[in-house]
This record gives sequence, C-alpha cells and structure tokens, in this order.
Amino acid sequence: MNIEFDINNLSEHLFWDIDRKSLDFQKNKTTIIERVFTRGNLQDLQIVIQFYGVETIKQEIVKAGFLDKKTLNFASIFLNIPKNEFKCYTKIQSKQVHWNF
Repeated sequence: MNIEFDINNLSEHLFWDIDRKSLDFQKNKTTIIERVFTRGNLQDLQIVIQFYGVETIKQEIVKAGFLDKKTLNFASIFLNIPKNEFKCYTKIQSKQVHWNF
C-alpha cells in the first residue's frame, strides 16, 4: 500500500448507487474489490491490485456475498482460489433446487 488511493481513479459506473465521497478505502474494501471484479475494466483491476495487493484481494473477494458465474470463474482462476472457498459459491450450493423435469 505504498500508493495513495483515490476512488476517482476508478470507473464512474462502478459506484453509481453510492456516494463516492463516503467510501472508505479500508472499511469498504470488500465492496470496492467486488465491484471492480464484477463491473470493472482492466485498468480498474490494475489500480485495485496495485493498491491493495493480491493477498488482500484474495482475503476480501472470498467474502463477497454475490459474484455472477463468469466473475466467480475469473476470480477463481486469476487468483488461484478454489471455488468452494468463496462465500457466494457455498451459499449457492446450499440452496434447495426443485426437480427440473
């Protein structure tokens, strides 16, 4: 964390529903990382990796309450984390599924 974090360097669309000024880069790191992985571009991803570091990202991304299937697959492969270590994956697996005829 040698660089200074500026939320304004990330794409505007990532936080369309949140007041960017109210985001704390430490308290809200799970939200920031989750948004960048699900909706960000390569530049957003590079900024987050450079600021937080890969180990912090690994610790936080597994806490995400929801990741779509593509993002989950990408994060799993990119960060070398088995899918079953993600909270959102285990939550999906525990849901009862009705018979599909």
